[in-house]
Amino acid sequence: MLKREDRSEILECLHQNSLSKLRQCLRDLHAVDIADLLPTLPLPQRIKIMRMVDKDKASDILFKLDKEEVLLLLEGLGPKRTAEILGQMFTDDAADFLGELPEEQKDILLSLMEAADAEDIRELLNYDVDTAGGLMATEYVDVKQDITVAEAINILRKTAPDAETVYYVYVTNDREQLVGVISLRELIIADPSALIEDIMRTKVFSVNVRTDQEEVAKLMSKYDFLAVPVVNDNMQLLGIVTFDDVMDVMEEEATEDMMRLVANIEPEGQEIESSFWIRAGKRLPWLIGLLFGGLLAGNVIQNFSETLEHMTALAFFITALAGGPGNAASQSLTVVVRGLATGEVNRNKILAVVWKETQVGILIGIVCGLLLSVMAYVWQQSLILGLVVGLSLAISIVIATILGSLVPVIMNRIGVDPALASGPFIATLMDITSMVIYFGLATLLII
Repeated sequence: MLKREDRSEILECLHQNSLSKLRQCLRDLHAVDIADLLPTLPLPQRIKIMRMVDKDKASDILFKLDKEEVLLLLEGLGPKRTAEILGQMFTDDAADFLGELPEEQKDILLSLMEAADAEDIRELLNYDVDTAGGLMATEYVDVKQDITVAEAINILRKTAPDAETVYYVYVTNDREQLVGVISLRELIIADPSALIEDIMRTKVFSVNVRTDQEEVAKLMSKYDFLAVPVVNDNMQLLGIVTFDDVMDVMEEEATEDMMRLVANIEPEGQEIESSFWIRAGKRLPWLIGLLFGGLLAGNVIQNFSETLEHMTALAFFITALAGGPGNAASQSLTVVVRGLATGEVNRNKILAVVWKETQVGILIGIVCGLLLSVMAYVWQQSLILGLVVGLSLAISIVIATILGSLVPVIMNRIGVDPALASGPFIATLMDITSMVIYFGLATLLII
């Protein structure tokens, strides 16, 4: 976080127009801190700062800013300076950045960049942003299998400065196909005269260029990879996906699942930054649907009006019977959806997870049912009412935990995002179910 004294020093340099002092001050600051500072300054001062920092840091700053902020800066910096900054970015970051810009502005900037860099970025822009191809960088270290370790180290010295990561050295054949991998440590300690094909590991984890970004993130998280190679259908090496890109994907997927769990089906962009029309438009269809679900629960109560008239005290516990099971279902839903998202819940563990949640539901149902039963008896001095209320809550909670754990599993099996089994949907379903159980038992035991 930018310290107050650093901020004051920058503002003083800007006010005094002391460019040399400003350049020195900016050199010692992290790009993220500068990116946090820029939106609080007038546009001319933002442009001056972006001109003072070196191109490497400027590229990091630009990548951290919001789209609206970037568009304003680009107009002030001019295409040439912007192209210089983009040239310092890794190709995957530059492609992500340019992908957010209008086509006309994108073409202008690409035309000002070096031909090789521009071609790599154009190729990345052709891939779907949610795939390995959309994530990958083309700056990696690769060597041929028929050279010596000493020759490979010489190649590494030349290519490493421009590579996104050098922890892994990938091995390709004459057809550019991925055939092996060597860690940097293995390469350094190997006999300089040894052939690469003799020391490389031939079992290489790789992903196809069309693999979904979430699958890539799961693979890297499972095996603790710092990078994973991306290949085409012919096993030709195209690029690498690094851990920092995967971290962004995990954050994006977690945000998406969280928003879907509260019935915001298609979150696009940052919800807080969207207009109130867009935000309301996303929520209204679900809320209106859930409203009719609530009316259906009310209709269930109406059908048992005779039971309610026979014992009006039943009405006192409607909210408890409706809310408790819904909350229990949402808890199980959250646990299972998270497990499916992280890979902790796989095909082999599904039944075990559902059974474990059912056991949890039985224990919670018994405890909550007994507690509510005692409260009903003490309050209304009716043993039969206490029995109906407690038994209904216990049964409803057990059913709720089963549904909360089973529904997302079923949705995952049929290829639908399990996060769509949203909390409000399950809660409304349990409102209806718990009312049927409650008044059904009351009708059976009281009347």
